[in-house]
Amino acid sequence: MLDVVDLNIEFHDHLLPETVVFDFDLHMDEGEIVGLVGESGSGKTMSALSIAGLLSRKHMKKRGKIEFMGTDILNCPRKELRRLQGNDISMVFQEPMTSLDPLKTIGYQVEESLMIHTELTAPERMEKVLSALRDVELSEPEKLIRCYPHELSGGMRQRVMIAAALICEPKLLICDEPTTALDVTIQAQIIELLKKVNREHHTAILFISHDLSLVRQLCERVLVMYQGNIVESGPCEEVFFRPKHSYTKQLIAAIPRFEKLK
Repeated sequence: MLDVVDLNIEFHDHLLPETVVFDFDLHMDEGEIVGLVGESGSGKTMSALSIAGLLSRKHMKKRGKIEFMGTDILNCPRKELRRLQGNDISMVFQEPMTSLDPLKTIGYQVEESLMIHTELTAPERMEKVLSALRDVELSEPEKLIRCYPHELSGGMRQRVMIAAALICEPKLLICDEPTTALDVTIQAQIIELLKKVNREHHTAILFISHDLSLVRQLCERVLVMYQGNIVESGPCEEVFFRPKHSYTKQLIAAIPRFEKLK
């Protein structure tokens, strides 16, 4: 489904060019869940934005190949890219309050992709919106569609973002640290929701995080990034229990471990 080969990303908005991603490789099959971990500034988000076709073509140079279901993401016409975005490839960002429009209702924002990518009638679109909100386990969707983002909790807003991302039944869902702004209880609920989405819709998920414990709960494979490079990759259990790179060992050593009080 997705093949990324030798992706390099170089910024040209400073006095000297700056490369932020080096020789990034990723292969994903349909329905697979892959984790991408690393510290802030390691290149995770830049790589993901490239896959989603969301990086500017003006102020940066991208070399390599990103092929999604036969389409060359790096070089295809913008019209073809817009057809894919929100339809076959969707993205959920870290902070839903900055991603959702504060002046538009929840119903409109979940429905928006359907208006762009489908020819459904207004009643048909609204039925899909209500169904999508139920699928992400939000109660009373008939009331919710008339609400604005500030009227919802952080966990509810993130569920709305996931519903909006899934409304067109994409083949690939990219989640860029979707649980960072949430408390641990809500984090666990979002992870379970993503598992359900994958199980019921066979949606492939690229899950970006700096939290290895969440990645281990959700993902089948994991890639570890450090300073723009993939330093280690493999099945989660292998990387977690037999890490090879010193940076991966440091990440795993930093995972908090709960110990009962004596």
